[in-house]
Amino acid sequence: MNLKLKGLIIASFCLLLCGIVSSLFISCNKNEEKIVPQRRTLTEAVYASAIVQPDSLYLAYSAVTGILDKNLVEEGTIVVKNQPIAQITNTTPKINTENAKLAYELAKENYEGNTAVLKKIQDEIDAAMLQYNNDSVNFFRQKKLWEQQIGAKIDYDSKKLKFQLSKNKLTLLKSSYNRTEKELETKLNQAKNNYKAALVNTKDFKIKSKINGKVYTLNKKLGELVITQQPVATIGSASNFVLEMLVDETDIVKIVNGQKVIISLDAYKEKVFDGKLSKIYPQKDERNQTFKVEAVFNNPPKVLYPGLAGEANIIINEKEDVLTIPINYLIESNKVKTKNGIIFIKTGLRNMEFVEVIYGLTEETIIYKPDE
Repeated sequence: MNLKLKGLIIASFCLLLCGIVSSLFISCNKNEEKIVPQRRTLTEAVYASAIVQPDSLYLAYSAVTGILDKNLVEEGTIVVKNQPIAQITNTTPKINTENAKLAYELAKENYEGNTAVLKKIQDEIDAAMLQYNNDSVNFFRQKKLWEQQIGAKIDYDSKKLKFQLSKNKLTLLKSSYNRTEKELETKLNQAKNNYKAALVNTKDFKIKSKINGKVYTLNKKLGELVITQQPVATIGSASNFVLEMLVDETDIVKIVNGQKVIISLDAYKEKVFDGKLSKIYPQKDERNQTFKVEAVFNNPPKVLYPGLAGEANIIINEKEDVLTIPINYLIESNKVKTKNGIIFIKTGLRNMEFVEVIYGLTEETIIYKPDE
């Protein structure tokens, strides 16, 4: 076989092989899912589970331990601020109050009456004052004589010493009286406060609403023990509701007050509501690594109940007329498969379904869904 014939055979074989490969590639492409990029309005949002709660919702506690004597309202009752909702009979022994009363009366008598303590000091002050006056007269008389060089030096020194001692004693007694009076006054005030606290603890105690609102739950029944650490009732706004949401810590930095919120509730399956973000709680919940945020409805449903569950999407960004492809057509976040093979693209805004293509593709570029 000459070289020319051999070359023709090899060339024919190569052409045949290329044809087979091309046919296989075309055949494979025909079976693959393919699309072209499309323009649409693209919205980026943060997803959050949501639950409806009354605004200003709080737990009402008793300030004393006792027995629930009576629930003064029922669940669902509309209440006004300071309206009693439950009555507690305190179980604190009344002997504590009697002891506090006796201690108060004793402290009052010690402070205001002619007590032995202050009277004794006052008697000593009076006697010291007489002694001081007498020693003062004697000293200044002797001093005047001594200045006239009359009398002995020892008489002058003796009367001067007695005068100084009398003066010091009187000063000390007055200081002691003032100090004792102050101590008695302090004990009186302490006893008075203790007695007031004891009176509160032994009287029937009523739990009152802190707001105008509705009683949503009553947690205790007649005759049950009420302690200060357990809530007696749940009270909140009767007409205003908020949407509580839990946002992952990786998304919280994207959240700001006033952002639009799209809301769907399980109780209203066919309807979508909108609202706006109204509050961001700054403390992270370490148990689930989330932050709590709140939103208010723009046009709330006519009927809402605490605990209604649903889903919410907090709108972070929105663009109109952008070139997009489905998220599941991306390879490693910045590549796509075309008829020319794998190519790189630059992406931008994205949500759970679509991603923006900044450059690398056109509306005519056919891309293939990658193998899973």
